[in-house]
Amino acid sequence: MPKKKSWQDKLNNSTDLPKKVEMDGKIAERFGPGFMVIPSPKDVDAIMKKVLKGKLITVKEIREKLAKDFDADITCPLTTGIFTWISANAAEEAAAEGKVDITPYWRTLKSDGVLNEKYPFGPEHQKSLLEAEGHKVIQKGKKYVVDNFEKSLAKL
Repeated sequence: MPKKKSWQDKLNNSTDLPKKVEMDGKIAERFGPGFMVIPSPKDVDAIMKKVLKGKLITVKEIREKLAKDFDADITCPLTTGIFTWISANAAEEAAAEGKVDITPYWRTLKSDGVLNEKYPFGPEHQKSLLEAEGHKVIQKGKKYVVDNFEKSLAKL
């Protein structure tokens, strides 16, 4: 039986990515005509690594930066979300191995400042890491949100 890939293996697996594709069919109906970049996991991780303590970024800003960097109209929302999740798990896996220079994934939020419930150890863990860096996290319904997150967005 083949060995299961580690999160770090998944992060470093770029096979045929990144690639820029012309949008057609259902994708063009949803997003309009133009070009979409499908980033590699490392492309997403590289942006997440640049977010300094006290600053934040949303997946939307990551997608906008990648689209600009690759001269595309948009960045694939599905793969970008999956790759933030892979980056977060790879970071925790590296931390468990004793590495200290890990991707600060907890600084990457969903749209509107919402914490990511799919990150390792759940949103409570992300909340504690953000609060340790001085952010105020509030609960809205069942979700956690960084209060006034827009004031802390990183300029990348």
